[in-house]
Amino acid sequence: MAETRQASAASETGETTVTVKCTGHVRMEVGEPEFEYSFEGDTLRDFLDAFFEEHDVEEMLVAETEADASTDGWAPSPDELPGTWKKNPEGEQTRTYARVVVNGTFNEHLDGFDTELDDGDRVALMYPFIFCC
Repeated sequence: MAETRQASAASETGETTVTVKCTGHVRMEVGEPEFEYSFEGDTLRDFLDAFFEEHDVEEMLVAETEADASTDGWAPSPDELPGTWKKNPEGEQTRTYARVVVNGTFNEHLDGFDTELDDGDRVALMYPFIFCC
């Protein structure tokens, strides 16, 4: 009964609580690998706006341009890619190697930054350490 009252109170205020998991450079900047985080709203965009106000990791995760979101590799790109390939709009993409994941799925495979979040969802902010030989 108390849980029901808490859930209805949270929905009335428009607050959502998620579990945040941070890896690599994000973890180093934030200082914790996992924690609960409450914010006003119910979308990934609302979460990111609130989170970036408290933690200076936006530049580390979000690409401002298409060039920031992609990289050139040694293998040639095929003219036509198999399957369905969709990207978030420019300004809503993650940087090369960085990812924002909701419940184990890349946000690009959901509704991007407009993905709806529920209480108890898991949001992973990943920017791995990359070492070369």
